[in-house]
Amino acid sequence: MRVIVAGAGFGGLTAAVGLVQRGWDVTVVERATELRPIGSGLAVAPNGLRALDTLGAGDAVRKLAAFQGDAAVTRSDGRVITRVDSEAVIRRFGDAVIPVTRSSVVDVLTASLPKEVLRLGVAATGVEVGTSSRPPRLVTDVGPLEADVIVAADGVNSLLRKALFPEHPGAVYSGITVWRLLVPTPAGDFLPGEVWGGGRVFGITPLADGRIYAYAADHAEPGITYPDEKAELARRFGDWHVPIPQLISAAVPETILHNDIYEIAEPLPAYHRGAVAILGDAAHAMTPHLGQGANQAMEDAVTLAALVGPAKDSEAVAAALTRYTALRAPRGADMVRRSHRMGDLTQSRSRPKAMLRNLGMSLAGRLVPDLALRAMDPVVAWRPPQGP
Repeated sequence: MRVIVAGAGFGGLTAAVGLVQRGWDVTVVERATELRPIGSGLAVAPNGLRALDTLGAGDAVRKLAAFQGDAAVTRSDGRVITRVDSEAVIRRFGDAVIPVTRSSVVDVLTASLPKEVLRLGVAATGVEVGTSSRPPRLVTDVGPLEADVIVAADGVNSLLRKALFPEHPGAVYSGITVWRLLVPTPAGDFLPGEVWGGGRVFGITPLADGRIYAYAADHAEPGITYPDEKAELARRFGDWHVPIPQLISAAVPETILHNDIYEIAEPLPAYHRGAVAILGDAAHAMTPHLGQGANQAMEDAVTLAALVGPAKDSEAVAAALTRYTALRAPRGADMVRRSHRMGDLTQSRSRPKAMLRNLGMSLAGRLVPDLALRAMDPVVAWRPPQGP
């Protein structure tokens, strides 16, 4: 059985590894001429680690863990709203949340693939779902490619999604723009975590290589770029508590990534059409407020591999893809909604609402310490499927 995967992001690479391990003939086509992951860092949550465990790759990511101890949500003046103990996360979910660079996870996945699987510099431009007498075809700039299954993993601006679901409105602007940066760890003590204030969020995440992955989110009109992104960050966040001004000051302007955030607000009608499956941001792009984008892509991918992997003919493929949609489409839509609601909470520009939010979280943290973790059960307590 042959599969062509369009897109070498987390979802595409994870699906490729899963299907290679199940004996499929796999080709991954990627528009870029080299694998240089977009974005600085991410958090691999317990559900993402369980997905990687099905490929034998989870421990390689666990080894990248940087710190143990408290994380905190604070106000912009440094006052702590609530704390989360990483040991409590492990006790509840069986794993910590592992902050890593995106490139390190891509390295783990590509190390599990034969080199001939990757075809870089090949752009997917369309897809034909096929018929009972003709297999699906991926349309590329080097010609059409046929396979038993095609996987559309070409990201938030997916051309393949448009071909599969031409009536769907696609990704829409969430109202949030985000900056991401990797900088050296500053001197002095500070709490990792997130800082909330005035409709803005700043995240501080130590990495195992001694750097900090930081991200900053604010409301903005779409499509705006700034001549000096570093100066814009300083304007918005430079008066927040230590070490935020130091982190911004240490950033190299050319390495600051600035992106508007788009989401699939209207769920897709299915996660497959014919023998073409869709996964990751192409299927359910979401805001970053739950840190679940990459984790959900990996969930999609290992689910697809577990269900489709045993298929030996087109009839079995059709049944597997129907099951894939049944498992993944409701969860993907739910994660998009949850991420958006979390963004409404953390980035509220209403002063009274923010005060009530902070007070409620502070009281809950003291009176019911595991309340926040219990609220995350539907997100990270996911378990991989065992097969068809």
